[in-house]
Amino acid sequence: MSFLHPAQAASRQHRPRRPRSIGLIGFGAFGRLAASHLASHFALHVFDPAFDGTAGLAETARCQVVVIAVPVAQMADVLRAIAPHLRRGTLVLDVGSVKVEPARLMRELLPEYVDIIATHPLFGPQSALQGVRDLKIALCPIRGFTHRRVAAFLKGALGLEVIWTTPEAHDRDAALAQGLTHLIAKVLVKMEPLPDLITTRSFELLREAVEMVRHDAPEVFDAIERLNPYALEVRRRFFDLASALDAELHGPHDLT
Repeated sequence: MSFLHPAQAASRQHRPRRPRSIGLIGFGAFGRLAASHLASHFALHVFDPAFDGTAGLAETARCQVVVIAVPVAQMADVLRAIAPHLRRGTLVLDVGSVKVEPARLMRELLPEYVDIIATHPLFGPQSALQGVRDLKIALCPIRGFTHRRVAAFLKGALGLEVIWTTPEAHDRDAALAQGLTHLIAKVLVKMEPLPDLITTRSFELLREAVEMVRHDAPEVFDAIERLNPYALEVRRRFFDLASALDAELHGPHDLT
């Protein structure tokens, strides 16, 4: 099934050219968020085997732009499935939370005649409740020359802040910025109930951070902690430092 914004559909007969088409593969929480912001700009085709009424995989893959919005662990199977249907000059993007592995898979499994950008919207459904303007998105150009036009659309039409990076640099920073956030949130959820009366502002901000990631799919946490090549090193350093601090606090305390 194709998704068209009502105003776009009503005025379609007055336009000399059809809008560019986007194929969205994956209609989970982030796929639905992406669709809500893209449907007013493009002819949007959605494929997800879990939802009745979505377009077929081949039809979706024949769009001019194809966005992969499935868990990173499923990417290889999806890329193999769409590769025979992609047209020359198609732009393929992913939106995964890690970038080294998706970039490698797209290079290896997609035909040489398609452009590739690895992206990471640095927000999710919870942090985008008030809209996406001024939120961040990381872009890692992998193949082709369309990344400048993509950045211009993201900035101009959606108001996003575009951050240029490489898959390696992204994952190195994300192992700290995202990996630790989700790790600490998991621990705090297990410590519930948390206080809601005797709190400080810093604790309230921490609790807000927990709420932003509490309802993320398990696959998101798994990708952030297991598929980021730098996450293990960060976790070990964090726990080592926490253990050292714990030992220090259990040591003799000189009150003199």
